[in-house]
Amino acid sequence: MTDTPMVTTQTAQRNWVLIDAKDQILGRVAVEVASILRGKTKPTFTPSVDMGDFVVVVNAAEVRLSGKKLTDKVYSRHTGYPGGLRQETVSQALARHPERVLERAVRGMLPKNKLGRQLFTKLKVYPGPDHPHQAQQPVLREVANGD
Repeated sequence: MTDTPMVTTQTAQRNWVLIDAKDQILGRVAVEVASILRGKTKPTFTPSVDMGDFVVVVNAAEVRLSGKKLTDKVYSRHTGYPGGLRQETVSQALARHPERVLERAVRGMLPKNKLGRQLFTKLKVYPGPDHPHQAQQPVLREVANGD
């Protein structure tokens, strides 16, 4: 009987993955990115170990949302002061900081603990087609479109 190899953070093989979000549905891109960050696409997946790949997402400003989410979906936060509820729609958020919409969707799919915060640091999102990670030679990965 052979032992199953246990992957640690030091022995994990990390690659760089490039995802083009142009004309892709936000949720489908976020699911793909979250599973790559966690390492679920690898046969040696270990839930408690940071073993995922680095992910570079380009064209985040051109991501699509289905239905009426552009106008009906609202992001809320509170400043901590009385009357400090701040709300904005997804279309307003895309106009101000398009990369944060995708980052927020991915963050919601990661664990809510130290591991999730560590995994999130390996996500690099850019609103346009250019990114400064050419030296890492990221491999382009297609996102399955539900159409």
